[in-house]
Amino acid sequence: MVIKNTKSLCPECLAVLDAEVYEDKDKIMIKKTCKEHGEFNNTYWSDSEVYKKADTYGKVGKGIENPQTIADSECPQNCGLCDEHESHTVLGLIDVTNRCNMKCPVCFANAAVSKTLYEPTYEEIRTMLQNLRNNSPVPTPAIQYAGGEPTVRKDIVELIKLAKEEGFRHTQIATNGMRLARLPSLAVDLKEAGLNTVYLQFDGITEEPYLKLRNRNMLDIKLAAIENCRKANLGIVLVPTILKGVNHDQIGDILRFAAKNIDIIRGVNFQPVSFAGRTPAEEVEAQRVTVPDFERMVEEQTDAQIKADDFYPASCVTPVSDFIEAIDGNPKVSFTCHPHCGTGTYVFVEEDGMVPITRFVDVDRFFNLLKSNTETMEKGGLVNKAKIVARATVALPKTVDMSKSPDSVDLRSILTAVFKDRSYKSLGEFHRKTLLISCMHFMDPFNFDQDRVRRCVIHYAVPDGRIIPFCSMNTIYRKEIEDKFSKPFSEISK
Repeated sequence: MVIKNTKSLCPECLAVLDAEVYEDKDKIMIKKTCKEHGEFNNTYWSDSEVYKKADTYGKVGKGIENPQTIADSECPQNCGLCDEHESHTVLGLIDVTNRCNMKCPVCFANAAVSKTLYEPTYEEIRTMLQNLRNNSPVPTPAIQYAGGEPTVRKDIVELIKLAKEEGFRHTQIATNGMRLARLPSLAVDLKEAGLNTVYLQFDGITEEPYLKLRNRNMLDIKLAAIENCRKANLGIVLVPTILKGVNHDQIGDILRFAAKNIDIIRGVNFQPVSFAGRTPAEEVEAQRVTVPDFERMVEEQTDAQIKADDFYPASCVTPVSDFIEAIDGNPKVSFTCHPHCGTGTYVFVEEDGMVPITRFVDVDRFFNLLKSNTETMEKGGLVNKAKIVARATVALPKTVDMSKSPDSVDLRSILTAVFKDRSYKSLGEFHRKTLLISCMHFMDPFNFDQDRVRRCVIHYAVPDGRIIPFCSMNTIYRKEIEDKFSKPFSEISK
């Protein structure tokens, strides 16, 4: 049964192709045909019921008012952001170098392979930060420095300070942890500069995944990096790259490790590997991990402490920002990403295990209350708005079943503080008591869906002024950008 028609890419030549997303034997598949390279038929989501459930959450956003490019060709051939993009930037990324102190076979960017150096200057990075902050009507609130390995830059601490100066509320770096492990002072310096989160590559709790994914045993280095961040009180999100047959069976162990270290680990963001380059289609199908696969693995490997039903698309939280926007009258950051881009849940860590927030909060009722009150506010005047807010601040805490709530947090009081007193300080306490478990399923040419990329909220800023959606950057634009702004190693050495 055909679910929708979209556009996708040829895995061989990256041409934009007509594609069909359809249901087949309880799976969601995507099929397209290239005149030169033939038909490609690949798994989109491995469970059609989970796909349909996710499809009911979130909404299409409004994009930005000042796009950098105009859509004069088929998406994604003119990213920039273009005037047809349907979301604003929630997280900006800047590759500050393609140098790295490792040679991982699954990496997007590696100077050792390209034999060229891509490393924007301090002032170029300032301009890219400003481009992200100039998005209208919602300036980009968060930035991640990536690479390569961003900590190999001698000025990485100054770059964190620069991001804070340019107005970013949240800063993070994506790192393999090697320099953090070897230089305890680096974690301290980054924390003092304003770094909020270390986005730490973490593929498992044994040496085997590192040997296969990173070509060396990295476990001791990861543990040392975590300990140095702990001493600096620098929060960590673990980022496992998941590949079936390599470390898919360690998902539960990684979660238990994170729970044991919840004093410093704020979340785990699992990322199933994206298949770039000339990967044979049969290998893609054998090794693919989709969002439903991940949710099922979590349930199996945690003995159902965390169930597949505990997960929601990231886009489900748009009623929260819509409600606050209706109260204030000012545009807010909104997760209008596509509902099939990823999934997540919060868990509270107790002595006897992990308790998902869905065990004591009626999540759907909570979101529906926000949505209905927002719609009522938009129809009424200022007097009605005050009454609606007062009524909502009474109703929303009642979605929490205090008899099932962990003793470690008073979620009702937090909700009251946020929606009645407009105090967000209590949210910090919530995040310190919970572990965010998420899975971002980034696209590759095999499962590329134009509908998803148009609603992307994670965007790369590049030196020529463009802002490019994540999956477009890594499937199409990376080589072009690096070729344009890189220098040969021989020229650098001179």
